[in-house]
Amino acid sequence: MEATKSDPDPAPDPTKVARLHACVDALGSVAVAFSGGVDSTLVLKVAHDRLGGRAIGVIGVSASLPPGELEEARALAKKIGAPLEEITTDELADPDYAANPSNRCFFCKSELYSKLVPWAKGRGLESVADGLNLDDRGDWRPGAQAADDAGVRHPLFEAGFAKADVRALARALGLQNWDKPALACLSSRIPYGTAVTVPRLDRIGRAEAAVKRLGFSSVRVRFHDDAARIEVPPADLERLFARRDEVVRAVKDAGFVYVALDLQGYRSGSSNETLRAATTDRDARG
Repeated sequence: MEATKSDPDPAPDPTKVARLHACVDALGSVAVAFSGGVDSTLVLKVAHDRLGGRAIGVIGVSASLPPGELEEARALAKKIGAPLEEITTDELADPDYAANPSNRCFFCKSELYSKLVPWAKGRGLESVADGLNLDDRGDWRPGAQAADDAGVRHPLFEAGFAKADVRALARALGLQNWDKPALACLSSRIPYGTAVTVPRLDRIGRAEAAVKRLGFSSVRVRFHDDAARIEVPPADLERLFARRDEVVRAVKDAGFVYVALDLQGYRSGSSNETLRAATTDRDARG
């Protein structure tokens, strides 16, 4: 179970921390693929602490980046004291990505690393690293294959860090986003097989930003053509329903016609539920 603010402070595993330090030291110098999520923030923090100026954060900027995330990433890097470079990516120009297949993330990460790896080499950096952890290998993560293909290192994975270990060490190091929910690009709000377009991403981004301004820090607006399906943590369902008139108005102002509340609440990777359902259906039909 992941730590929450009400849990007793979990102590990082010293053996795993020592392994992480050794993994980072072995990188020599590194460009960290930075998103502002807790995983890549921890990698950048440890790399900065261990390697100093030989560690640089790099964030990919495109239409699929949720509103406010770039500003938050800049603030996090500044607090860590690590430099942050911004690279413009254009994954939507790739028809394989825009068609939104179930392995869409592969094409996204391929675009990122096609720019980041040469950039790092041009700066004389020996390595490129990301924030992949043990739990990520148990989920549907086609982007991880693109990272492997590009020779990207995974210090957290190599050191045996699961998500709970990441949060424990991030908390111990005073990282403000230690309990931040999993971060995903705006394209993840669009069902597989439905084309990803800039206007759709813009509509989703504006709707999510509007709901956040109403006091819901963790929210996903799932795209279903004219309908928006809102996910918030189960603990926030009653509070959001109590403000449904404001929420409906805000989401409609962003361009949706219908507004629905998902009674299951927010769960990371809910778009992948359609993949599991399809697999179950095929198995049932033999």
